[in-house]
Amino acid sequence: KQSLFFVFRMRLIVFGSSNTRIPFFTTLLILLSQKRANAKSPHIENKNPSFVRKTTSNLSNLTMKCSDVPQFTSLQAAAASFKSDEKLHLRHLCSDSARCAGLVATHTSGSKNKIILDYSRQQVTGETMEILYDLADKVGFTEKRSAMRSGKTINVTEGRAVLHHALRMPKGYDYAAVNPTEGAQVLKDVHAVRDQMEAFTEKIRSGALTGVTGKPLVNYVCIGIGGSQLGPEFVHESLRGDPEAAAAAEGRTLRFLANVDPVDFELCTRDLDPEVTMVVVISKTFTTAETMLNARTARKWLLDGLKSAGVEASQTDIISKHVIAVSTAIDKATAFGIDKANIFGFWEWVGGRFSVCSAVGMIPLSLQYSYKVMSDFLDGAQDMDQHYSKHPFAKTFPSSCRCLLVVHRRVTKDSLVLRKHVIDNIIIRGNYYLKIGYESMFTSACHVHRVSPSSCGGFGKKGICTGKEQIIGENLLDYDVHATFYFSKDDMFAIEPTRLGCREEELGLIRIFSGIGTR
Repeated sequence: KQSLFFVFRMRLIVFGSSNTRIPFFTTLLILLSQKRANAKSPHIENKNPSFVRKTTSNLSNLTMKCSDVPQFTSLQAAAASFKSDEKLHLRHLCSDSARCAGLVATHTSGSKNKIILDYSRQQVTGETMEILYDLADKVGFTEKRSAMRSGKTINVTEGRAVLHHALRMPKGYDYAAVNPTEGAQVLKDVHAVRDQMEAFTEKIRSGALTGVTGKPLVNYVCIGIGGSQLGPEFVHESLRGDPEAAAAAEGRTLRFLANVDPVDFELCTRDLDPEVTMVVVISKTFTTAETMLNARTARKWLLDGLKSAGVEASQTDIISKHVIAVSTAIDKATAFGIDKANIFGFWEWVGGRFSVCSAVGMIPLSLQYSYKVMSDFLDGAQDMDQHYSKHPFAKTFPSSCRCLLVVHRRVTKDSLVLRKHVIDNIIIRGNYYLKIGYESMFTSACHVHRVSPSSCGGFGKKGICTGKEQIIGENLLDYDVHATFYFSKDDMFAIEPTRLGCREEELGLIRIFSGIGTR
């Protein structure tokens, strides 16, 4: 619920390995909407009935593929024209002010909060978007959206509902009006866990609950992998630049551990004191191989570290005060030594990258930033949920982005792999997402010798920085400089550099491209 100005020059960046590709805009929208069905995850045999949900409905009549309808053929024809017609090159499309103005959407929440989605640097026209919206209508998108909200089993692979939006609903929300079968119970269960999380995290932060030596717990090591690590870490990196969140986190440290490489564990814990460290183990089944190996390593690190410090306490006391779990497998977590009161559950309809709004993300992030900050985060996600579910399909951000993804993945088959080392070094710093966009394009341009449509996004709210940076004796607004870099690099890959006023002799040390959309 922060006042944000969001610019989204939509072009697809796919990052990760060639076998595990995650759209960049999906990563951004994880903070806002998270509207896709969760990825595949192993079936959970859960003995805790409060986290088990029976799913009997199905959507077999809504499984039509987009390639099965005539609009897909029209879309392919339109894509072919973009490759063959010079007038449809982005350098010409971007000079059409009427077209650019039509490819901008705005969402306003309250009197000040505004988000702007600008996808005018996509190689599409208004007519292309109309074909996409018509295609989505023919395959039953609106019906599927309503089915998701009402608790139908839209995850047909695993026979589950997709209800992560319920995690963000406030108390008193009339979910039963949308999901009359079990909406009221789902919301009741969600807030029971939220109340548990709020009480626990505030006791840890206030010092009411301490470690085995009586010292406050101010370091948090979050052990998980995949969706149990990616979403929470992204939100953590983003909140570091927020003034309120940064103030709440002062004197505290949050680390994430996913890799089983012992070097990673050493780097994660080398400067942490076991006396003031809490380990958060995140595993729905409490059997995830990598997570449990790291959990056992962390348990040994705690026991050995406290013993070497001369602390005389039993293993039971140490683990019960220094290790907590986010899991549905209560029996396995308690067998590990974790106090049952310190196990926070979630549901089988929460999975993968969409779990950040559940205890998976809320526990470690609330320990670091306070439950109040994270409650505001959930309120912002709920606001985007309302935008997504209550507005016409063509006017919602997630829907427009998803349609553009259809163009890139199913029609033009464009993709751009952003190497892991690039992500490790430049991913999401403060409130700015700018570098991940143009660095990835440079990576592709220099090493792959091609430029694919890609996504560039930036949050423009000032964070903990002063807003000015002294550069060569001049006062320049650092945010203005960032924005300049962002827009210039966006246009450089859409339009030939020489057509932007650059002389060829000035470009001698870099590769010159003719811009996106050429043959």
